[in-house]
Amino acid sequence: MGVHDAMNYVLFNNPVASGVWGFLSSSNGIKSKNAAIAQQAAAAASTQAVAAVTPPVWKLLGSSRHILKLAGLSGAAAVMLGAYGAHHRFNIVDEKERDPKSIFEMTNRYHFLHSLALLAAPLARKPYLTTVLMTSGMALFCGTCYYISFTNDRRVGKFTPVGGFLLIFGWLSFML
Repeated sequence: MGVHDAMNYVLFNNPVASGVWGFLSSSNGIKSKNAAIAQQAAAAASTQAVAAVTPPVWKLLGSSRHILKLAGLSGAAAVMLGAYGAHHRFNIVDEKERDPKSIFEMTNRYHFLHSLALLAAPLARKPYLTTVLMTSGMALFCGTCYYISFTNDRRVGKFTPVGGFLLIFGWLSFML
């Protein structure tokens, strides 16, 4: 070891000097070229490792998948029973006697509940199918009912059952 090497060790390469230099440079945002390259390589490797191991969300359910299927069946049954109750002849003589406010309240309730159900769509085995069915159903069913309640124009009412069926199929898609 020559004088040059000894001075280099004392001033730069010993553990104390390296620690002080590392602290000062990191606190001021100064990085050596090798440290920056090493940090980028480590970040890329950890990102690739995380991406390679992350399973789809529906696989995270494990043995609890039957609960999601039950929720899908329950939601579909709720939509079907709601449709039956909406068209059942209780004491309404004429279909046009329905109060626009009651149509609005029913529509708003369906819209809100299906918006919440849409939050569970990523848990489905086919999340894009579930999302498309739910959003299309909400647009057709709730959109036409909102229109009827605001304008009392019932010409668009023929599209409401299509939206209802799409909502039912959206709920059933949780069972796939």
